[in-house]
Order: sequence, then structure tokens, then C-alpha cells
Amino acid sequence: MITKETSRRLDPEKVVDSALAIADDEGPAAVSFRKLAGLHDVTPMALYRHFKDKDDLLAALGDRLLSDVVLPEPNDDPWDRQLHKLLTAFVDALRAHPRVADLTLSQMLIAEPGLALSERALELLVEGGFAVDDAAEVGRQAICSLIALVTSDPIAREVSDPEAREASLRRKRAALGSLSPTKYPRITSAANALVCPASRDRYYAVGIDLTVAGICGVLDRGV
Repeated sequence: MITKETSRRLDPEKVVDSALAIADDEGPAAVSFRKLAGLHDVTPMALYRHFKDKDDLLAALGDRLLSDVVLPEPNDDPWDRQLHKLLTAFVDALRAHPRVADLTLSQMLIAEPGLALSERALELLVEGGFAVDDAAEVGRQAICSLIALVTSDPIAREVSDPEAREASLRRKRAALGSLSPTKYPRITSAANALVCPASRDRYYAVGIDLTVAGICGVLDRGV
């Protein structure tokens, strides 16, 4: 007997799309099989045919973000410049999804796109002069730092409603501005920039620059 549900094909990619949209708006804790089943007009059991459990579904979200990384083609630029472009490509893929960016970490050495990214990063670090084990440690910490850069995006962490977001930012600026300028002259003068960067592009550019500069500094000191 063919029922309504068995006659309908559930596309797991569309389920991942829906789960990602929920996670982007409300965070990964809000993702549930019941909610997704309602969105796709099936019973929750239908989802278990494609995902073992919620952890398996969240892993698929990590895979999706990694698949969005567009790896730059190797060229004749110095290794650190190529590494900068590679890490920029990684961050570019995560910027739109700050609430789930950390899901990529567990999938980095499992999903094919993550393996390709890791292999290229290690190749460049070894080319730059790191021993393989040191390259692995430096690469791991660089990736963790950039994921934290995305998940800590001060603009993305604010509420999505523009009016509520501006009100929140005003309160934070006012709190810093009310500090004693005699005791905290630098903080009070930089209150706007400390609360929220003027440009998200600059926020990410500085973060990536610091990461690559730090890697070069470690190499110069020896590891």
C-alpha cells in the first residue's frame, strides 16, 4: 500500500537547507526533527531514513559550510600570501553562518572539502618552513582562531531586528561612554569601535591578517 508519505520523496539536501535556515535564525539548539518534519510535511521518522540523529544532521550542516569554501588555485605567489587567500576563502564561506560556524571543526578531517582545505594548508605551511607536525599544530590553531573570529562577530551576535540591534548598540556605547575618561581614556575614546566595528569587511580582514602574521612570527622565532 502506498501512503502519502511513502509516495513523497524527501530530499536530504533540502532538509539540510531548512536546518541551516533554522540554525542561522535561532541557533543549532532550535533545530529538531519534529520542526523539520513539519516544514517538509512528513513524520519525524522519515528524517531518520537519512540522518541517524540530530548530531548526524548537524554534522551535515558542517559539511555544507565546508563545501562552500572555494579553494584558490595554487600559483607563484609567496606561501604566506597564498595561505592568506586560502584562509580568506574559508572565512568567506562561514561569514553568513556565524551561529553554526563551529560545526565545521569536527568535520574538517572527515568531509572531503575539509580534507582538501587541510591538505592545502599543510602543504603551504611546510613550503614556508614548518616541519609537518608543527604545521599540523599551527594549522589547527589557525582554523580554530578563524572559527572563533566568525562566531564572535560582534554584529552577527546582535539581534537581527535593525531597531532592536541599534538600541542594544546604543546602550553598550553609553555604558562605555559613562566610564571615567580620566581613569579609562583609551576605552572611552574608542567606545564606538570597541562595541561594534565600523566595517565587517575590515573586522574580518584584520582578523585574517593577524592570524597569518602570527603564523609568520612563530616561524621566524622557531618552533
